[in-house]
Amino acid sequence: MPEAVTYQLICQDPSTAARRGCVYTPHGSFQTPAFMPVGTQGTVKGLLPKDLRDCGAECILGNTYHLMLRPGSETVADLGDLHRFMAWPGPILTDSGGFQVFSLADINTITDDGVSFKSHVDGATHLLNPQQSIRIQNELGADIIMCFDQCPPGQAPLEIQLQALERTLRWAEACINYHQRPGDQGLFGIVQGGAHLDLRARCAETLIRMGFPGYALGGLAVGEGFEAMKSVLENITPLLPVDKPRYLMGVGFPRDIVEAVRCGVDMFDCVMPTRNGRNAYAFTRHGAIRIRNAQYARDPRPIEEDCDCYTCRTFSRGAIRHYFFASEMLGPILVSLHNTRFYQRLMSDIRASIESGTFARFVAEDPRSRLGPRLTGEDNSKSHPETGTG
Repeated sequence: MPEAVTYQLICQDPSTAARRGCVYTPHGSFQTPAFMPVGTQGTVKGLLPKDLRDCGAECILGNTYHLMLRPGSETVADLGDLHRFMAWPGPILTDSGGFQVFSLADINTITDDGVSFKSHVDGATHLLNPQQSIRIQNELGADIIMCFDQCPPGQAPLEIQLQALERTLRWAEACINYHQRPGDQGLFGIVQGGAHLDLRARCAETLIRMGFPGYALGGLAVGEGFEAMKSVLENITPLLPVDKPRYLMGVGFPRDIVEAVRCGVDMFDCVMPTRNGRNAYAFTRHGAIRIRNAQYARDPRPIEEDCDCYTCRTFSRGAIRHYFFASEMLGPILVSLHNTRFYQRLMSDIRASIESGTFARFVAEDPRSRLGPRLTGEDNSKSHPETGTG
């Protein structure tokens, strides 16, 4: 049986491991490197599917944990599938629910059989394990689904990382056995192991022998720090098959994305564009501005002068600031729209630089390649945007 998800390498940067490619799925293809907006509960908050397309998004992400709690995967299946539910005809990726269980839920027990936890919605007790995660993702019907894994904090001690790694590998094999739709859903394995390169290498090598159509790097947005993340990317990404897509989960700072692309990563997701948009943080080429600041009250300029998004073509900073203070929903929508386009422009420019063989110059010269956790901008605020993972 042919694989449901395949990867085509188009070209590679001559001086780095950065690569330009295309991922093919049952609901169409998307160009890589790609950034996937996150639709946590069946919608990318504040944006219509048409808005996402207009911003340049080609693949979006849904969250298994949230969708299992409400409305439930059975309901989504009864309404068609996640594509119809979200009114998104293009490619969709769903995560396994593992990250949210370990980071959001009130966990009762963790065993080799799965995780028992209390819902943050109504306090009801649930069990999530490889069988349940795959069943839910099969019912949701996304093109790319993820193995259920254990994602410990970045600073967790070695014995916890090792235990999580061993569970991740056992659960990956179980996910393969439970997967009922290999013909139209590609199941990706997830490489864990914290900042320990030997654990990461062992995990990658074992998953590769299992023969997944794609591989993700998990546990790199959980407090381990930039240098540790960089070390993992430089040493582990080259171990992954060159003919399969590589996905770095939940990493969203532009600096981190550019670094990961340099190491050969193809796919990214994060809630930062819309979460920060709802909190009045707007990304620009030279940093983030906090649109609530008083200096923008009479500012007639768009958020970013050279941006082609609807927000920047239509509204001033002063008007957007007013919407936030008036509690008008249009404010968060407009900044989320701009931020989403900001990320898609970044990815488009990255792809163009790889195609032209100038990615190294892009890294050295483009100010977006240095935008990290403290996205300093025109407001000189000590606050910095919230971060999150999908």
